[in-house]
Amino acid sequence: MADLSPNYDFVAVKVGNQSFNSDFRGFIFNDTNLGARLFGNYDNNQWQYNLAVFDLRERDTNSELNTFSRRGQVVAVANLYRQDFVWKGYTAQASVHASFDQSGTHYDTNGGIVRPAPLGTVRAHRVNSYYLGWAGDGHLGRWNLSHALYLATGRDYLNGLAGRPVNIAASLGALEVSYDRDWIRFKASVVHASGDRDATDGRATGFDSILDNTNFTGGPFSFYVRQGFNLAGTAVGVKQRFSLLPNLRTSKTQGQQNFVNPGLALAGLGADIELTPKVRGFLNANHVRFNSTHPIRAALLTNQVDREIGLDLSLGLQWRPLLTDNWIVTVGTGWLAPGRGYRDIYRRTLPEVAGFTGPNAGPAVDRFLHSGVLATTLTY
Repeated sequence: MADLSPNYDFVAVKVGNQSFNSDFRGFIFNDTNLGARLFGNYDNNQWQYNLAVFDLRERDTNSELNTFSRRGQVVAVANLYRQDFVWKGYTAQASVHASFDQSGTHYDTNGGIVRPAPLGTVRAHRVNSYYLGWAGDGHLGRWNLSHALYLATGRDYLNGLAGRPVNIAASLGALEVSYDRDWIRFKASVVHASGDRDATDGRATGFDSILDNTNFTGGPFSFYVRQGFNLAGTAVGVKQRFSLLPNLRTSKTQGQQNFVNPGLALAGLGADIELTPKVRGFLNANHVRFNSTHPIRAALLTNQVDREIGLDLSLGLQWRPLLTDNWIVTVGTGWLAPGRGYRDIYRRTLPEVAGFTGPNAGPAVDRFLHSGVLATTLTY
């Protein structure tokens, strides 16, 4: 639209299908969709800003590609970045997100209902949510810092699990601190997403995103982050693929936000290792727990679900054959040693029936769950 100064400060508009990540690590909204975005910078690029509105498209269930049909959900995002905020090398961000989900009943490509979620009271409803956020990324000397804090509010006009309208009041905090020593970066991470301690009251305090794609605590190599898994005996997921949040949705791309969920407590250690100029290694170990299991216990009609999800371990390698980012080969694997809470969700007979050892008795979870990834990225 315009150049604002001799220092190449500008303001521009982009309309159409576009990729947009609303923060540094993809905690709230990270998607490619139809929208309009006003963006630019100011004061010799020390300030950057975005004002974006997206009219989300319906997704194909199996490929997750956008279709031409409207989904009935509008997302608005405004954020502001300031470089060298307080400390040189540290960038701060303030943001506001809003989601207006007016969608009705919808069945996916495979014939399963995804809106509303088939859990509790099944009736079409609206969900309006608002997020106020502060995030940062950069370094303070040799210490690297990445953090995010979000407060969510709004209203779910008929939450199925609660069986009533609920007011949203939830929070998310995430922090990663790392230290560079020669060719190794040592890092420690914590994530706290509030959980709902009473699934049937009028307050929804379990944190949920709009449409996240999180690169944190192991990212694509982590079994817990990469994999989605269903809540046993239901058509909703405990969590979705490429997400940290156990939100009890039917689908990240087609389901509605659900703030009556167990929340998350995660602590992790890791290292990024520059093995050679062409090869980088990634090691991560995370201890993962629910913050509250009341929503899961209410959904499964049991009082025996522990908070322990398990120990998440991952190993990854990235190889750049041309010593540039034009060709990147990624290979990795992740393991989850299930904790008691994970096993409780999938236990077939709990407690055991005296004298009965039929085919449906006993735990149904392996000692280790694992996944692998092999990908090639070409940029031209």
